[in-house]
Amino acid sequence: MCTTCGCAAGERRIEGDEHGHHHEHDHHHAHGHSHHHDHEHDHHHAHGHSHHHDHEHDHHHAHGHSHNHDHEHDHHHAHGHSHHHDHEHDHHHAYGHHHAHEHDHSHSHDRDERLPRTVIIHHHYHHQGDVHHHVHTAIANKMGDVEFELEMENAAAKQSEEAFAPRELGNDLDYGHGEAGTHAPGMGQKRMLQIEMDVLSKNNHLAEHNRAYFTEQHILALNLVSSPGSGKTTLLTETLMRLKDRLSCAVIEGDQQTTNDAERIRATGVPAIQVNTGKGCHLDAQMVQDASARLALQKDSVLFIENVGNLVCPASFDLGERAKVAVLSVTEGEDKPLKYPHMFAASKVMLLNKVDLLPHLSFDVDACIANARRVNPEILVIKVSATSGEGMDAWLSWLESQLCA
Repeated sequence: MCTTCGCAAGERRIEGDEHGHHHEHDHHHAHGHSHHHDHEHDHHHAHGHSHHHDHEHDHHHAHGHSHNHDHEHDHHHAHGHSHHHDHEHDHHHAYGHHHAHEHDHSHSHDRDERLPRTVIIHHHYHHQGDVHHHVHTAIANKMGDVEFELEMENAAAKQSEEAFAPRELGNDLDYGHGEAGTHAPGMGQKRMLQIEMDVLSKNNHLAEHNRAYFTEQHILALNLVSSPGSGKTTLLTETLMRLKDRLSCAVIEGDQQTTNDAERIRATGVPAIQVNTGKGCHLDAQMVQDASARLALQKDSVLFIENVGNLVCPASFDLGERAKVAVLSVTEGEDKPLKYPHMFAASKVMLLNKVDLLPHLSFDVDACIANARRVNPEILVIKVSATSGEGMDAWLSWLESQLCA
């Protein structure tokens, strides 16, 4: 499950999995167990109880193991539970190994009290398409054991955590004001932060491997992001038609279902792999890694990763790309960068698409660009139209400049 947004995983499919990359595992296990244990226990408790146990078990394993265990235990308990164990094990295995073990264990148990764990995640957008999540916890060494030194939370704070309520703005409700920046029924803010940390930590590790590979092979990997209907695929096919004779290109197509877009890309003569995410609303670094392996990417090439149409979740997932490129259509509204600030903050470029339709719309181009720069002062804005060709030369010039960088 994508715990950043709540979408489900486990339904992804990458083209090629149904043939050539199918793995079938056939495992047969037959176990017959007969155990022989001879245990002698002598328990002494400070509060006046003494226990003595004799156990006999006979173990036989159908897969060739025969174990004979003789145990002698002497336990002394005095509230703090101090245990002394003398174990003598004799193991006989049918395939010719013999093991004898003698153990002496002494344990002292004290009451283990766990304090609530405070996890703080800072999201840093560096305007190059990368999002870094830093988690801070305090760690201390005590008595030779590593323990978390955790901040105390009073009962009121804990109750407030469990009963998260939206902030009321007049008659409006804001569920994004908490530490996690979102809300899930029945889950506290800190728990959501912990889950997000776990998911993104693994993803970012894989993304760094992708980035290292792309850098080594001098592959310009770009993550194209937008809402559905922005004209992203049409813009990409036009880009490929203009580039394919000058540069080696490849495409990873992300959609919840169908291979329609990958087929449109392949019609240009450029290799493409479709990744279906099922209920998932974004691509992740593992999907890009798997798809890249099937594309046989060439050195000194361009890899376009067309993400699932969504301006929310793809902002948080680093794929190992050089940059995120946000495609915004003039049919969507000039306030989109303010409505979805995380995506535009994480993007290096905004392609303002379908500008050929401006004479027919009441769209304020200057206001849209100003809104984008309020969120990300460094964002590069290029006005383009795949239909008329306007701005395509500026877009291609930027691509070539990135290849030389």
